[in-house]
Amino acid sequence: MKKYLYLILVVNFLIACGGSGDDIESIAVVENKTPSIPVLMAPVNNLLCTDNTVTFNWGSSLDLDGDTINYTMQIATDNLFLQIVLDTNIKETKTTFTLDKGKAYYWRVKATDSKNESSSFSSIFQFYTEGIASENHSPFSPGLVSPKLSSVVQITTATLEWTASDVDNDTLVFDIFFGTQNPPLQKLSANQSETILNVEVASSKEYFWKVVVKDLKGAQAIGQVWNFKTD
Repeated sequence: MKKYLYLILVVNFLIACGGSGDDIESIAVVENKTPSIPVLMAPVNNLLCTDNTVTFNWGSSLDLDGDTINYTMQIATDNLFLQIVLDTNIKETKTTFTLDKGKAYYWRVKATDSKNESSSFSSIFQFYTEGIASENHSPFSPGLVSPKLSSVVQITTATLEWTASDVDNDTLVFDIFFGTQNPPLQKLSANQSETILNVEVASSKEYFWKVVVKDLKGAQAIGQVWNFKTD
C-alpha cells in the first residue's frame, strides 16, 4: 500500500510541475525485498540446558537491498506462543537471558528491515532448563503436524498427526482427546505409542482435539487444543 501511495504522490508532483505523460511512464517503482528467515543455532533443538542463564544465537538474515536488519526474538512456555515470557527487538544475532529453572521453553526469531518489511518467523526450537539434577523432566508439548490449525478439509476420515520428544529420551505414550466440544472430552485412545490416529468425521462440522504426552515415569505434558473444520 505504501508503495502505491508513494507512486501517486510522485505522479501528482510531476503533473503539478508541468510534467508530461511521458515523464510519468519513465517512473520505476522499486519493490523492497523481504529479509531472509533467520536460522536458529543455539540452544539447539531438544537441549537440556545445565544452566538457566541461556545464550541464544542465530544466523544473520540476508537482505538483498542492503537494509539494516533488526531481530524480534520470542521465548514462550508453549509451542503456539500463547504464553510468551520474552518478546524483544535487538540488532545483534546473539543475546543472553536468565530463565526459570526446571521448565520447558520454546523460541523463535524473525528479521525486520529498515523499511519495516519482516520475514516469517524461524522454525521453533525447544529446550529445557535444568532443575534438580537427578529429577525426571516432563516431555515437551506435542507439535501439530496435521490437519493444519483451523484448516478446512474435505474428508470423511481425518488423520491426526503430531510430534513429541523428551529431553531424557524416555519412551512416550499418548492419550488423544477428540470431539465437537471445546475442549474435547472424549478420550479416543489411551497410552498409544504411535504419533498418528485416524478418526471418522462428518461433513460441515468443527472438531477439536488435543494430545497428552506421558513418559513411563509419571510425567506428562498436556497439549493445546487444536481444531479443524470439514467441508
